[in-house]
Amino acid sequence: MTAHIGQHNSSKALNGKRLVIKVGSSLVTNGGQGVHMASIHAWASQIATLTAQGCEVVLVSSGAIAEGLKRLGWAKRPKEINELQAAAAVGQMGLVHAYEIGFAAHGMTCAQVLLTHADLADRERYLNARSTLTTLMHHKVVPIINENDTVVTDEIRFGDNDTLGALVTNLVEADALVILTDQVGLFDSDPRKNPNARFIHEDTAGNPELEKMAGGAGSSVGTGGMITKILAAKRAARSGAATVIASGREPDVLVRLMQGESVGTFLKAPMGRLAARKQWMADHLKMKGAVLLDAGAAVALRAKKGSLLPIGVTGAQGQFQRGDVVACLSPEGEEVARGLVNYSAAEVNKIAKQPTSAIESILGYLDEPELIHRDNMVVLS
Repeated sequence: MTAHIGQHNSSKALNGKRLVIKVGSSLVTNGGQGVHMASIHAWASQIATLTAQGCEVVLVSSGAIAEGLKRLGWAKRPKEINELQAAAAVGQMGLVHAYEIGFAAHGMTCAQVLLTHADLADRERYLNARSTLTTLMHHKVVPIINENDTVVTDEIRFGDNDTLGALVTNLVEADALVILTDQVGLFDSDPRKNPNARFIHEDTAGNPELEKMAGGAGSSVGTGGMITKILAAKRAARSGAATVIASGREPDVLVRLMQGESVGTFLKAPMGRLAARKQWMADHLKMKGAVLLDAGAAVALRAKKGSLLPIGVTGAQGQFQRGDVVACLSPEGEEVARGLVNYSAAEVNKIAKQPTSAIESILGYLDEPELIHRDNMVVLS
C-alpha cells in the first residue's frame, strides 16, 4: 500500500482551468428528502467564485430519482424499471429548476445535458456531446449533466454518476475531477465498522491496493460506494486528470481546495493530461487511415511548429471519420506523426491544399480550423 496518511496539497488537483464536479444523490437530496436548496445555493456560490477566477466548470449531478420519489409521495425506491424511469422524469424537473434558481442568484446561466453511457460509446455522439459542452463553457454557461434515467435500463440498476463524471472528465479533457460525497474521503477500511480506520490523504489513481480495500454501497439513496469513486479516479487518470474525493458538506470545500487547503483524498494521475493523450495515440497499432503531407508540412511537424492545416496536406488515404487516429505521412511515405483528425477522409480530399479560410465555402460548414490540432498530435520522427 502506497497511500500517504500525512497531509497533501490538493491545489495540484484544482490548479487547472477546467474542472468536472460530481455531487451525489445523498448530498443533493439531503439523504433522500428531496432537493436540498441550501446545498444547491452553496455549490452555485462556490462555482461562481471558481468561474470568476478563470475556471471552466461542468457539474455532474445525481438526485433526479430521489427528488421524483418525494414529488410522487413514494416512501421507498421502487424496483420496477418503468417506475424508476417515471420518478426520474418527475424529479429531473425539480432538480434543474433548483440549479437554475441557485445559479441565477449569482448572475450565471446553466444548461441541462442528459447523457447515457451509449452516448459516450458512439464516436459521432461522443464528438457532438464534446462540441456542445465546450461551446457552453466558452459562453460561460455551466452544464448540469445527469444520466438520462428516463430511457436507460440496466444503468438505472447498476450505473452510477461517479463513472459518468469520469467519462465526462475525459470527454471535455478536464484537468481534474472533484467527487463530492457524504464521506470525508477514503479510509484504508470502513470507518463505520473499524474505529481505527486510517484516512488516506493522498495516493495515485489506479493503485490496485485501493480497489482491494473498497467496496459496498455508501448509502440507501445512491447507487455508488467508495469502490465506484476509486474506479472513476482510475478512469479519469487515463486522460491525465487528478481526482479529489471530499465531503460536499464541508463549508466552501471547492474554494478551499482551489486555495490549496488539504481537504479530502487527493488521487494524482500517473502522467499529465497531454502526455496521457499522446501516449494513447502513440500506442495505436492500427490506423484508420492517413493524411498525406507536402514537404513543407512534414518539415514543420518534425520541428513541432504547430497544428496541421489543410493547406499542408495533399490528400487522404483510407476511410477514416472525424475523431479517428490517423497517420501523417511524408511525401516519401514515412510516418511523421499521428493524431486525432477533425475531418473525414472524404472531407480532407475536398479541402486539401486549401487555406483554412476556404473550408466553410467548400464544405458548407467549419468544424475546426485545423485538420489536426497540435494538442491532439504526437510527433514520431
